[in-house]
Amino acid sequence: MVTTTAHVSVPGTELYYEKTGTGPLLFLMDGGGGDARRTAALVERLSDRCTVITYDRRGMSRSAVGDPAPELGPQVHTEDLALLMEALADGPSLLFGHSVGGVIGLHLTARRPDLVSVYAAHEPSELALLTGADREAAAGLIAAAESDYRTSGWGPALAHMARFNDIDVTAQDAEPDVVPAPMTPEQLANIEFFLAHEIGSYRHHLMSEADLDALKSGPTRIVPLAGRPSDRSWSYRCARNLADRLGTPLESVPGGHNGLKTHPTAFAVRLHEVLTAS
Repeated sequence: MVTTTAHVSVPGTELYYEKTGTGPLLFLMDGGGGDARRTAALVERLSDRCTVITYDRRGMSRSAVGDPAPELGPQVHTEDLALLMEALADGPSLLFGHSVGGVIGLHLTARRPDLVSVYAAHEPSELALLTGADREAAAGLIAAAESDYRTSGWGPALAHMARFNDIDVTAQDAEPDVVPAPMTPEQLANIEFFLAHEIGSYRHHLMSEADLDALKSGPTRIVPLAGRPSDRSWSYRCARNLADRLGTPLESVPGGHNGLKTHPTAFAVRLHEVLTAS
């Protein structure tokens, strides 16, 4: 399948994007540190059913942060995504967001429902969906990741995020043909950028009650997705609470928090099912 690449201008920079496949337009976003390449296996398995758009968020890989650099967080990324969708789509499109990408998708769907026909939110780490002690505990893990990154580097910081999402990196199951790839210098640079400049915004800039209400009252069909059930995963709890708030089922997808990468074949089948369900 042929992939075309280009850029779309947004305030202060240009967003790099890749377009693959045929069929309905699907904008697909990975989590923190993710760029257009990180979901290549999933995109390949969706490309016979959808025209998939992936992109490098501002500050990642081939999308410069901009000069002057804005304060990065859900607001800026939501505005960027809206401009990307306006430039590439003729009307409301399918949208998939994972983890931090899932947070951006929620913000966009609440504020620009005219751009999104169906939104599949995979374990979105939106702390506004947690309350009381749960929200404090989840925010504490993110704060610990920020602090450890500043004092000890990316390894200890990612260990906190693994706990946030109940990921055991020593024992992740995967489809037989999936072989974990070594981290590239580009991926490491993206992760470090996320830890240094973005991660804190996701505990400081939460969705408002009005935005959360807009998700339920708006025209977009929202499908909360989650992998292996785990109350130890804050992202799983966010997805479950989103489903409860919307009064809709929490749909199951293969794998754990990183199922889109560890189980791309089964995940693609399931994602297409939920996006096209009537």
